Amino acid sequence: MNDHQYYQMRTPDEIKKIILDKAITDSRIRAVLLNGSRANQNVPPDGLRDFDIVYIVQQMDSFIADHDWISIFGEKLIWQLPDEMELCSRENKPSESFHYLMLFKDGHRIDLTLFPVEKIKTDFTSDSLTVVWLDKDNLFENIEPASDKDYRVGRPTEKEFRDACNEFWWVSTYIAKGLRRQEISYAKAMMEGPVRKMFLKITDWYIGTRNNFSVAPGLHGKYMRQYLSDEEYIDWLKTYPDAKSKNIWNALFLMTGIFKSFACSIAEKLHFSYNSHEQDNVMSYLRDQHEKAMGTD
Repeated sequence: MNDHQYYQMRTPDEIKKIILDKAITDSRIRAVLLNGSRANQNVPPDGLRDFDIVYIVQQMDSFIADHDWISIFGEKLIWQLPDEMELCSRENKPSESFHYLMLFKDGHRIDLTLFPVEKIKTDFTSDSLTVVWLDKDNLFENIEPASDKDYRVGRPTEKEFRDACNEFWWVSTYIAKGLRRQEISYAKAMMEGPVRKMFLKITDWYIGTRNNFSVAPGLHGKYMRQYLSDEEYIDWLKTYPDAKSKNIWNALFLMTGIFKSFACSIAEKLHFSYNSHEQDNVMSYLRDQHEKAMGTD
């Protein structure tokens, strides 16, 4: 077998059957839940959507003791056991569950979570994007129909809004400092780290104010295209520069312009105050640093 062998992609129904057949025939598995994008009717279907599956199980240690049992799901291209990785912070891991992340050679991916049935009442957190595929003990008979309500952008408090604006403008100065010193990796890290985080947050709130906070723009704004105008979306994408100093400066100034527009719109719609003095001070600083940087190039 060579590395480029073609694998016939299984249908979603075939994957579902494998998942359910295991659960039906294994008495330790008491329920099967589908979460994520395949449970979300607002997400256009495609072949790249993961199967986010939860097995509610008895005797969970018996599954974890020997991981070979997951071979029933197909031939793996790569897989990960995050709960056994030293790279992952123990503080960020659910204390009761165990995860198998599996990408198969036919292109399908299953993210499987095991959760102990005895902890359902005390430690299980429900997800609004949940479809019950199997429930042997009627554990989820009162579950609501799946919706994206847990993932919708929430209305910010005025302090949250002002804090986000302050963080954006504050760390923007770090980008200028990095560019002045020709520390490109540092400037890029600041732009794509804390500054981008606040830029995304303000974009989410902007979308929220225009849609009565009833929509979900998605992780890292992956669905934002549905809620921005074509011009807004194209300009938003232009804020991702390459590693050339000139292009990073251009993207930074474009980003600040979009941020100002979105923030002022949010403030108006939510009757918040916006610190334009802070913004103007930082913009003057950025323009000054840009002029000095261009003078040294």
